[in-house]
Amino acid sequence: MQGCSGSPRAVIGGGKDGLTTAGNYCFMGAMKKQRTGRPADKTDDNKGVKLKPGQLFEAIVSELNEDGDALVRHEGKTVRVTGALPGETVQARITFAGFRETRATTVKVLRHARSRLLSPPCPKLGQCDGCPLMLMNYPAQLAWKRDMVTREVRRQPALQETVVHALLPSPRPLQYRNSAKLVVAGKFNDPVIGIYKRGSHDVLDIGDCPLHLPLINTIVAAVKAGIRKGKVPIWSPRSETGLLRYLVVRVAEATNSAMVVFVTAERSYNEIHHLAKFVQAAVPEVTVVAQNVNGSAGNVILGPRDNFITKATAIVDSIGEVKFAISPRSFFQVNGGGARLIYEQVRSFSNLSGAERVLDLYCGVGGISLFLAGSAGSVLGIEVVEAAVADAAKNARLNGIANCSFEAGDATELLDGLREDGERFDLIVLNPPRKGCDEPVLQAAAAIAPATMIYVSCSPRSLARDLEILARLGYRTAEIQPVDMFPQTPHVENVALLRRQ
Repeated sequence: MQGCSGSPRAVIGGGKDGLTTAGNYCFMGAMKKQRTGRPADKTDDNKGVKLKPGQLFEAIVSELNEDGDALVRHEGKTVRVTGALPGETVQARITFAGFRETRATTVKVLRHARSRLLSPPCPKLGQCDGCPLMLMNYPAQLAWKRDMVTREVRRQPALQETVVHALLPSPRPLQYRNSAKLVVAGKFNDPVIGIYKRGSHDVLDIGDCPLHLPLINTIVAAVKAGIRKGKVPIWSPRSETGLLRYLVVRVAEATNSAMVVFVTAERSYNEIHHLAKFVQAAVPEVTVVAQNVNGSAGNVILGPRDNFITKATAIVDSIGEVKFAISPRSFFQVNGGGARLIYEQVRSFSNLSGAERVLDLYCGVGGISLFLAGSAGSVLGIEVVEAAVADAAKNARLNGIANCSFEAGDATELLDGLREDGERFDLIVLNPPRKGCDEPVLQAAAAIAPATMIYVSCSPRSLARDLEILARLGYRTAEIQPVDMFPQTPHVENVALLRRQ
């Protein structure tokens, strides 16, 4: 968001699923950073000839990097090019020439790849950085992602024989996102609601985004009309004046209901109250409206407190047969259909008979725990975020599930305590943030000696690293099932099955 995400987890600020500009797909263009660890794009050779913004050149695309940008060689340098695919010959224009990185954008495709869509589903594709793979047909996207996962896995000596399956495709390649976190900019008589452009604070109005559920786009249009009608002052970062800063929209497909959160620079009940009434009248599916006050200068979207304008404070959605109550701070998978594929794959890999004890690490708001509960004897979920644990317990009650319990705390400390108490588990599920597990967590999990582990990851690189560590601790990775949770983007989820040797 990518954004990418694992099991549903509550969010207070930053982190893997944090409502920040860096963690949200709507801000990828403005906030992309080079990964640490193995050098990306061979930036060390970007010396010598000085390239200047505005220069045109022709080149052949060799590959896509993990951000979905094309890589080409020009004047002895590696250049990241947007809007191009492997095998294509393109004319590109330099947009940024720095010491360690050079970027360009495609001006004209001189030789097309077979995988290119000549009529992409978004008219703003050349301006928006959120969907770099939308140029590809969907089967080609799936193949590219599997190759990316396989390359990362094969870099590890212990994973040379591990089976990497073909991706499970998303049930919907478009119109799958059930939430959006958007910037509000412009003037009240001409509001702009969208995303930051790459490397700037200029906001691109994304209009009818083809990744959003249609109801989200309908709500965004209604908010624009309400801003104009009510003359709602829009926050300006330059002058530090105005009121409305961000718009957060969440949709529950199962109940056809929606939540709207207006993030403002200060508490100003009158304007937001009237805006909320306007939006609810225009879109009756909006059942929850809240105002969140965030006067900070950072890039975290939500402030510390929500003020509800409606009596209802949550919407209810479901993944498969499991229901989830969603509040403004609850994390919920942005692709419900894709999440169901992941949860069902975990359940299939677990091969539970009904008597096993399961430990779910990084359980979030209980997604995987509740999905496995019907096939297990008992499930214990562990999560460091106390609000997530409270939501997990609430969701267990909502579903009438009695064999799940949840505990808040540090994963390593709790694992060590369980081992010292002689607790045994047949299955441990690991579903960490994008950075993966700290090695002490892996060591503590292996010390409990479950027969099976299942590792769910949104980062092929950290997944491969951690599976190699687990191999040294006595756990062989039998197979990996990639799942396409985020079509049109380079992100991919993976479910790995490990068995104790």
